[in-house]
Amino acid sequence: MAAIDDQGPNRGSFVTSAQQVIKGLYTGKASDDGIAGEKSSLGLVTNLAVLFLVFLWLFPTVGLFVSSFRTADQITSSGWWSALSTQEAQNPAIRLEGTETPEGDLFVIEGQLFDNTDTVVTAWGWSSRAPEDFAPGETAELRGGEMLTIEEDGAFRLSNTVSFEGERLPRVFTTASSPPEFTFENYNYMLFEGSNESMAPAFFNTLTVTIPATIIPILVAAFAAYALAWMEFPGRALLVAVVVGLLVVPLQLALIPLLQFHNWIGIGKGYVGVWLAHMGFGLPLAIYLLRNYMAGLPRDIIENARVDGATDFQIFMRIILPLSFPALASFAIFQFLWTWNDLLVARVFLIDSTGQTTVMTNAIVELLGTRGGNWEILATAAFVSIAVPLVVFFALQRYLVRGLLAGSVK
Repeated sequence: MAAIDDQGPNRGSFVTSAQQVIKGLYTGKASDDGIAGEKSSLGLVTNLAVLFLVFLWLFPTVGLFVSSFRTADQITSSGWWSALSTQEAQNPAIRLEGTETPEGDLFVIEGQLFDNTDTVVTAWGWSSRAPEDFAPGETAELRGGEMLTIEEDGAFRLSNTVSFEGERLPRVFTTASSPPEFTFENYNYMLFEGSNESMAPAFFNTLTVTIPATIIPILVAAFAAYALAWMEFPGRALLVAVVVGLLVVPLQLALIPLLQFHNWIGIGKGYVGVWLAHMGFGLPLAIYLLRNYMAGLPRDIIENARVDGATDFQIFMRIILPLSFPALASFAIFQFLWTWNDLLVARVFLIDSTGQTTVMTNAIVELLGTRGGNWEILATAAFVSIAVPLVVFFALQRYLVRGLLAGSVK
C-alpha cells in the first residue's frame, strides 16, 4: 500500500498537482516557491489566468441569463450585450392584414404593424430588393393601383378603387428602432404553459435522479474509505489496487454489460437502475479520494480512541466523519454536478417510451430538434437547467476549496 501511496498512479499525481495549483491561487503564491512570505514571480500570470477563466465562464452564463428574458425579435436582431440599448434592425417581412372599409370610391384597410407602440419606423419598402425605398409618411403605389402609406409609429393605410376581398394582401419590409424589451413570458411558457415542452416535470425528474445518486455513493464510499485507511484485514492492499484500477475503466465500456446485468436481475430501466449506475461509476473516485484524506488524519487521535475502548464504528462516527467533512462536501459537489449534467447514463438506464422519466439534459436535446430556431426558448431552458448547479456551487464553494486544499498543507 505504501508503494501505491508514494509512487501513486497518474490520477493521484493529478490530484496533488491540482491541490498545489489551487493552493497557489487561494494564497496568491506559487506552489513551488518554497519560501514563506516571498512574492512569487508567477503572481501576475496566475491572476491573468484566473481572470481569463472567470471571463470564459461568465460570458456565456450571463448571455444565457439575459437572452432568457428577451423577446424573439430582439434576439434575432442583436446580441445580448446590446440588450440595454435601442435596437435598430431590418425586420422580417410583415404581411398586411385587416378589414376593409369603404370611403367614398375607395376601399381602405388600416392597421398597426407592431405590437410594441414604442417602435419607430425609419424606412420601409414593399419589395425585398428595395426594403428601404420609402421614408415614414410617404405613399407608394403598388401593383394593381394599390396605394400604401406607413407612418413612423407603424400605422399603415392601404387603399384601392376595387375591393380587396379574396385577394392576398401585400407584405412590407421595415427598418425600425425599438427600445429594450424584456419579458417573463419565456419562463412562463417553459415552466407552466408549454404542456408538451414544459421543463417542470424534467426538473423534478432530474432532482429525483441526482439527490439519491449523490447521497448513496458518499455513504458507501465513506465506510469503505475508513476500512481501507484504518482497519487491518487480509487483502486490504489488493482492494486499494483494485479501486485505483477501476478509476481508469472507461464509462462507455461498462454501459452495455451493466445494462444487461440490470435486465438479468430484473431492475431494467428506471430510477433504481440509474441510481445504481451512478453509484457504481462514482464509487472508485470517491473511495480513492476519501481514503487518501482519511489516511492523512492524525494517527494519535485514532489510537487514543482505541485505547479508551472505542469501536471502529464509534471512531468513524464521532471522529472520522466530522474531520472529513470538507472532503465529503467536495466530492458531493462534484458528484451532484456530474449527475445533474449527465445525459449518457440517463439515456441508457432511464429513458422509457412514455417520456415520464425524461431528465432536463434530454429535454433540452429534444428542444433542439423541435425549437432549433427559437433561441429565446432554448436560452430559457438552458438557464433553468444550470440554475440549481449554480446555487449548489456558490453555496458550497468554500467547502470545495477546503476539500481540494486538504492534504496539501501539512
